[in-house]
Amino acid sequence: MSIVVVGTVAFDTVETPFGRGENVLGGSATYFSTSASFFTDVSLVAVVGEDFPEEHVTFLQSRNIDTVGLQRIPGKTFHWSGRYGYDLNEAQTLDTQLNVLMDFKPVLPESYRDAEYLFLANIDPDLQMQVLEQVRKPKLVACDTMNFWISSKPEALKKVLQNVDIVVINEGEARQFTGEANLVKAARQIIALGCKRLVVKRGEYGVLMFTAETVFAAPAYPLEEVFDPTGAGDTFAGGFMGYLANTGDLSEEGLRQAIVFGSVMASFNVEDFSLNRMKRLEYKEIQARFASFKVLTSFRDISI
Repeated sequence: MSIVVVGTVAFDTVETPFGRGENVLGGSATYFSTSASFFTDVSLVAVVGEDFPEEHVTFLQSRNIDTVGLQRIPGKTFHWSGRYGYDLNEAQTLDTQLNVLMDFKPVLPESYRDAEYLFLANIDPDLQMQVLEQVRKPKLVACDTMNFWISSKPEALKKVLQNVDIVVINEGEARQFTGEANLVKAARQIIALGCKRLVVKRGEYGVLMFTAETVFAAPAYPLEEVFDPTGAGDTFAGGFMGYLANTGDLSEEGLRQAIVFGSVMASFNVEDFSLNRMKRLEYKEIQARFASFKVLTSFRDISI
């Protein structure tokens, strides 16, 4: 089954201790859709300006990503600049130019409105609600958010969280949203709002998935070289949702496997700047790393 993703397509300027990328392709919807496209068809809804190169659109289309929902309007494309220190878990934002994103009104083409899988990437929660009002009977809806919306639009965000199945955020955001230092207690509070599951991204420490009764933990894949963590969370979400849409398996076991596939995709993304590693990636590499994850987390059950 295909996925509809609504988010940002952007230019990023990123500095890390290992190099710099200037005006490279970025954005939450870009990373998500590229990752998910290894598993299923993706339809993208976002906005770009007149300055957005056609070669980037061609790349997205080469991944079987439907770009009918990609709006091009007068103005400049959203641009984000950030810097990472040796602690690659958190970026320092240097500049944010919303540009055409300020006037973005997500409109789903008619062919997108029957989507069974919907991902609301990191955008204004009011816009996320507008998208929810346009889809008919989705089988699974997941969303992401960020600290800016948590602090500036908490009530609008709460309304979104009450209307989705899965919430994907990082651990700092979970604590910020609830005011609870303990991550397990914070997770329980968010789930109590109405979503079925909370997926907490923890960077180099892996991922936790909570329901009201269970917790599942997956480690991050140990890498010798990490160049650029930009988009890792969106790449994770793309692998996670892409696997679910591919298999249609929403059982506990299926969701746990999806978490690992998401972690696999994120581990490739951080190995180079922008989407450079994803552009070189082959599915056989994904399969091999998934097998490595299985070995990494396998242990024997014994009686004492």
